[in-house]
Amino acid sequence: MSTRLDLSKIDLMDALDLATLIEEEAHKRYVMFAEQLGHRSENDAASVFSSMAENEAKHGEQIAERRKALFGDTPTRVTLLDVFDVEAPEAGAIYATMSPLQALEVALESEQQAFDFYDEALPHISNPEIKELFTELRDEETEHIRMVQESIDRLPPEAALESKEDPDEYPAL
Repeated sequence: MSTRLDLSKIDLMDALDLATLIEEEAHKRYVMFAEQLGHRSENDAASVFSSMAENEAKHGEQIAERRKALFGDTPTRVTLLDVFDVEAPEAGAIYATMSPLQALEVALESEQQAFDFYDEALPHISNPEIKELFTELRDEETEHIRMVQESIDRLPPEAALESKEDPDEYPAL
């Protein structure tokens, strides 16, 4: 589990902040991947990452709104270092000619990492409110995994093919 926090001692505000940070980091990483790859066609790998970034941003906003409603502008006590790479795809996971299928596989792995984080955290949490929140977040990651898998299942055979464009035409990733 990728956290420096003692999950048995966090309160609900910290748990919401933690979840918000996880979603924000995943959003930023997906945006970075989409920008690095550049859009070359309607359903390319960059499009997959842009779509995932949008989903992560919405989820993060929902969690942040919930936090604000409960705790107002109370300063955050957790930082990105507390949860680095829980859901965000590995920085070296992309390359210029990757296929939409490969991009979705990276997304699937990232969603599975987030599921694993919440699932592994649950036994360490004694606060019923936080346990309920983490159960809800874990279940949402299950839904994300299902959605990505369904996207993979709907791909046409050519989606598995890497781009034939010259990777030297694009900046180094």
